[in-house]
Amino acid sequence: MTTTNDSNTNNTIIQVENLSKNFGDLSVIRDISFKVHQGEVLGIIGPSGSGKSTLLRCITQLEKVTGGSITICGQKLVENGVYSDKKTLREIGLNVGLVFQNFHLFPHLSVMRNITEAQRLVLKRSKPEAEQVAMDLLEKMNLSDKTSSYPCQLSGGQQQRVSIARSLALNPKVLFFDEPTSALDPELTGEILAVIRDLAKTNMTMVVVTHEMSFARDTSDHIIFMDGGVIVEQGDSQSVIDSPREERTKQFLKRFNNS
Repeated sequence: MTTTNDSNTNNTIIQVENLSKNFGDLSVIRDISFKVHQGEVLGIIGPSGSGKSTLLRCITQLEKVTGGSITICGQKLVENGVYSDKKTLREIGLNVGLVFQNFHLFPHLSVMRNITEAQRLVLKRSKPEAEQVAMDLLEKMNLSDKTSSYPCQLSGGQQQRVSIARSLALNPKVLFFDEPTSALDPELTGEILAVIRDLAKTNMTMVVVTHEMSFARDTSDHIIFMDGGVIVEQGDSQSVIDSPREERTKQFLKRFNNS
């Protein structure tokens, strides 16, 4: 678990206020509010269908919110349901990285090109500069021998590490993970969780949707438990996981806490 100092605590990277999202008549998330400070790891837990992934998609501009406000790195993404101009949205997007459940690598590109393509198009880096950034990240991911490989030649764990490297290559100020181990075999899960733990040690600001309760408790600074589209309980990670206050949280965590 990361430890934040007073200056970090006062530096809010993400602020979500009274957020709601409807799909037609279906209310998926309702009145969600929370903050994430610089260097913190926020864990989001809850049953399937509770709105966790939709919440991440709203913050990362993959879904339009129905109401509420989102501020990222001091810039308003949306305020009371009204979005900022395209220039501001693009600037905010550059501060955000998202790692998906199913990797989302380009199957026709090598590992190197998967990591360098966005650097060159979005950040306008030269080819040598982008490749150096990619190599540095692949070394950290223990994948420096896979630069010429294609996604189909990699294990699920290796593909997810490439996906994480691709996100980090754009220098995001906050990194979102949407159940990053759900598509992996159990024996591959540990290597991805280890990568996220290492990122936490560097004070990378992260929001992680996960079903791995021990990981959430030991790596997150703060945990949100969602159910039915609302935040049922939130607090420091050990308190929520080991000593939940709300009955619904207790029910959800019963199997984990009795194991």
